[in-house]
Amino acid sequence: MGGLPGKILLVDDDPWIVRMVRTVLERRGHTVISADNGEDALARCIEEVPALIVTDVNMPKMDGWALVKALRARPETALVPVVFLTALGSDEDRIKGFRLGADDFLPKPFRFEELDLRVQNALRHAQAARASSPPAPSPSAAALAGSLTEVGVASLLTLLDMERKTGALELKRGSLTATLLLKHGRVMRATVAIEGAIKRGADGVYALLEWTSGDFRFLAAPVDEPDEVGATTTMLLLEAARRMDERTTG
Repeated sequence: MGGLPGKILLVDDDPWIVRMVRTVLERRGHTVISADNGEDALARCIEEVPALIVTDVNMPKMDGWALVKALRARPETALVPVVFLTALGSDEDRIKGFRLGADDFLPKPFRFEELDLRVQNALRHAQAARASSPPAPSPSAAALAGSLTEVGVASLLTLLDMERKTGALELKRGSLTATLLLKHGRVMRATVAIEGAIKRGADGVYALLEWTSGDFRFLAAPVDEPDEVGATTTMLLLEAARRMDERTTG
């Protein structure tokens, strides 16, 4: 696990899943504690904050959605990374999970190698966030991070627009990088580095909308930049679709 072992809370009411996931994570040097519902899991987090939580959604007493919402509402658990491990795998479910504050979303059935990778990435993102964040962050400053293969750029921008988020959205695909500054959900500035060139403004957003893989991270922060894009999210998505249609039919 590359030097990132820690205490992981596993929340699932399926004993077989608990046994198998525990085996995988313990082989990587983690200490694994478990709970079979969200209510017990929240109580365990209050007693001792884990390094990461892997949780199902459909559980008795308190489901995974309510668990993450409760965690993000408490300052001491607001930044604990959460990976959903669930049979729910639709785009709507993934968007709901990310909107609540999940760090990753892995649908069942899953490969243990992929779970291993998702846990590693979530821990690394959390470690980087702690290193770069000021002490005692508020729940509203919690980072939203994940993979573009799970949530596309268009869905991500729509989500941030719906939630009227203000902050910086950073994306990376291999050596390519992009930074978008948003104010109340609207993109104010876009800088996208592609193959040695820099695209800015609306053109940068259009280029970014073609990415189908990579990682993203959004961090809430004040944004006082002037509007260099000049279009709403809906307008950007419609224009990007029009350009794609022109290339396809042309």
